[in-house]
Amino acid sequence: MIEPSPDLISVVVPVYQEAEALRTFLAAVRHALSLAAISYEIVLVDDGSSDNTWPIIAEEAKASPVIRGFRLSRNFGKEAALCAGLEKARGAAVLVMDGDGQHPASLLPEMIRMWRTSGADIVQAVKRSRGRESFSNKASALLFYVLLQKFSGFDLRGASDFKLMSRKAVDAWLRMGERNVFFRGMTAWMGFTTVQIPFEVAERAQGQSTWSYLKRWKLAITGITAFSSLPLQLVTFAGGLFLIFSIILGAQTIYLKVIGEAVSGFATVILLELLIGSCLMISLGIIGEYLARIYREVKGRPRYLVTESTDTTGAPNHEP
Repeated sequence: MIEPSPDLISVVVPVYQEAEALRTFLAAVRHALSLAAISYEIVLVDDGSSDNTWPIIAEEAKASPVIRGFRLSRNFGKEAALCAGLEKARGAAVLVMDGDGQHPASLLPEMIRMWRTSGADIVQAVKRSRGRESFSNKASALLFYVLLQKFSGFDLRGASDFKLMSRKAVDAWLRMGERNVFFRGMTAWMGFTTVQIPFEVAERAQGQSTWSYLKRWKLAITGITAFSSLPLQLVTFAGGLFLIFSIILGAQTIYLKVIGEAVSGFATVILLELLIGSCLMISLGIIGEYLARIYREVKGRPRYLVTESTDTTGAPNHEP
C-alpha cells in the first residue's frame, strides 16, 4: 500500500482525448483547491489518448510540482485508469473526478469540509439530474440501475464516480484484486460510512463524449455480472418453467391421441422450436459471459500498463 502523507489530498483524474479542455479543467481544479487551503496533488492518468492529451499533461507537470502524470500503454478503459490513479495517489484522502468538466471543481472544498467534519470515509456526489442527455441514454441508464438493484441489492441511481474516499477506504478498495472492475459498485459494496452531497451535471467544456453505446453496454454488463449471479439462476428458473410446460403439453398430446382427437400442428411445433431455441441461445450467452469473466480473472494479467510517467522526486507540494 502507498504510504500516505497525512496533510495531503490527492485528486485522481482519468483522462482520454481531453486535450481541448484539459488546461481549463486543471485551472479550475487548482483554483478550487487553493480556496480550501490544503496541500494537494493532482494525479492525471492518460488512458492511451491519441491526441495531444499526454504532451499537455507532461507540460503542466513540468510547470507545476503538484501535478503528476501517468500514461497507459493503450486505452484500457476508464475503470482501469481509475485503478492506476488510486494506486499512485499518496493523499490521506483521495478525490476522484472526471476530466471533462462535468464534475464541478467548485464542489471540491465542500467535499473536503464534509469529510473532515462528518467522520465519514466516503463523500459521494449524487446527481440531481443527468443533465442534457438523449432520451435513449436516460432510459438505458434507468434500466441498468433498476436491474442492478434487483440483482445485487445496491441502489446506485444518481451515484457517480465523483467522490472523496479516505485512505482507509482507498486501501480497502485496492485490496479487491478483480480484473472486471466496476468502481462505483465496488465502493458501495465496501459498506463504509458514506455521506452524500448533491450536484448538477455541468455541460462539457469542449469536445465530444467518448462514451459510445458499446462502452456503456460493456460497463453495464460488467456491473451486473460482477455483483450478482442471479442471471445464472434465471437460466435455471427458465429451464424449470419449460420443463413444467413440456410436461403439461406432453400430457395433453397423449390425451388427445388416446381419445382420437389429435390435430396436426406444424406451425405450433415450429413456434415452440423457435421459442425454445431462442431461450437456449440466450442462456448460453449468459453462461458464456460469466465464463469469459472467469477466464480473464484466472489469467491474472495486470489491469493496466504504464508506459510513461512525469514523477521525479515525488514530494508533496502546496500551491496557494
